[in-house]
Amino acid sequence: MARITHRDAYANLLRDTRGMRRDHAGARERWYAQLPWEHKEESLFELEMLLKGFACFGNARNHPGPPRRVPDVAHDFREELRIMRDALMQAGDQVRDLLGEKERAYVFSRYLETVLPEDRERTQLVHDQLAQDTPEAALMVLRSSFGGYLELAEGLLRLNRIPHRLYGALQSTVTREVGRNAFFNPLVALEFRPEFDRIRAPEVLEALHAIESEATHRLVALTMLTLFRGLRYVSLVERYAGQPATARRSYLILAVLRSDLRALTRFLFRQAAGIMADGLERELMEASASDIRMRHDAWTRRAAKLLSLRRTLETIANTLRIEIRKTFERELPAPADAPADDLLGPLLIQASASLRATLHHAVLDLCVELAPERALPELASDEAGRRAASVRLRRDVWMFKQILRAFLAKADASSSSGLDHWSSAASFMYVREFLNHFRAIGYQLVRRSDYERLDHFIAAIDHLRDADLMDAAQMRDAVGECRSFYEYLERLLAQINRREELRQIPFDKQTAADTLRVYLGAA
Repeated sequence: MARITHRDAYANLLRDTRGMRRDHAGARERWYAQLPWEHKEESLFELEMLLKGFACFGNARNHPGPPRRVPDVAHDFREELRIMRDALMQAGDQVRDLLGEKERAYVFSRYLETVLPEDRERTQLVHDQLAQDTPEAALMVLRSSFGGYLELAEGLLRLNRIPHRLYGALQSTVTREVGRNAFFNPLVALEFRPEFDRIRAPEVLEALHAIESEATHRLVALTMLTLFRGLRYVSLVERYAGQPATARRSYLILAVLRSDLRALTRFLFRQAAGIMADGLERELMEASASDIRMRHDAWTRRAAKLLSLRRTLETIANTLRIEIRKTFERELPAPADAPADDLLGPLLIQASASLRATLHHAVLDLCVELAPERALPELASDEAGRRAASVRLRRDVWMFKQILRAFLAKADASSSSGLDHWSSAASFMYVREFLNHFRAIGYQLVRRSDYERLDHFIAAIDHLRDADLMDAAQMRDAVGECRSFYEYLERLLAQINRREELRQIPFDKQTAADTLRVYLGAA
């Protein structure tokens, strides 16, 4: 089968995921190409993510902080409305920048509203203002609507208390306005835009190019595009957090980040395995019997690679789920509990470094899985990024050590009971739980290490996974390999602690234990 060109890594997704008519997509591309200034990509990205943020921020599940304990009817939504007001102001600024000189047409239209005496003429003017035949006209609609919503938000903030129904009415109205826009509606989950969703790292494109299956290629391309989109979210959060006046605006972008990564993890958990299996099945059904006989070994290797890729994708999904939950629920305050603006910014920047390290790690894991012999992309070029990656690796090693220690303690306590004990339902479930933990945390630690007994360890774990009943010899072999790997992790942890970027950073066992509790609670 001919390999897919690297352009298809994202070209088809960019075309197919946009909820836009073909003629509108063409008009938008021509409009964007004609924009004269250098930073148009950043301006359009920021506008569309703010637009998406209005919808995502309306869902309290996307907010940082622990789950809200009081019902919505008892909560004062003043802080949430302040954040929305600030985002409306910023979105209006971005629309003005994108309109350029055509902003004058909007100002003149507003002037006409005040001087036209006849209702018929005023009605026609309103009709003309709502037309969305071109991207500029669609921006005009946003400009006009957001101006009105901003005035409403300013008026509401003069009240002593903002009830849920009042806040929700404004938030849903703004979201519906975005959803009705013909050219600037980014509300679809896992959608991508050609203007700013380009993968520019050549090492990543080469890794994608190594995929032979079309279905798997599309699956991994979607994952990579979402991870790189997440990195852009983090950069925007950092930019907002760098100034006290804009720090609270970060909450909208954080809501988009959490929403998109939740959609990705659900997609990988629920559909990735089926997509890869269906793709391989279609290729096998299209091949002749003689071709399958001749290529039996090649097909077997393909199946093994897909199985390994599936495990990597599931590990990435689980890691993202745990890291996002930890960062949002343990490290960031809820909007209503946020400190002063000058204190909120450093918290957001620290959390962004952790999120960036997690996303970098996911991209690198996929590259290692797809093309282990190729060079890895340089994603963490700054010292803070390298430090965050090392802190995360040290924490993951410590976490899996605890899981291994619990498994070995169970094995030692049960060894005197013989095979019948290991065949019992309770013991078998315990082994299953360990296998799930290995898949979620340990698999990538093993794959990316230079452990000398790597092949033996993987084979022993695979034998446990594939067995319907516990075999005493297989169990003893697995326990022995786990014991050896535990000793290796102790040595590895000592080596990581000696890294230059960690010399002044002692190991935070409390934070690692909290993360392990989050993981065990979500597993």
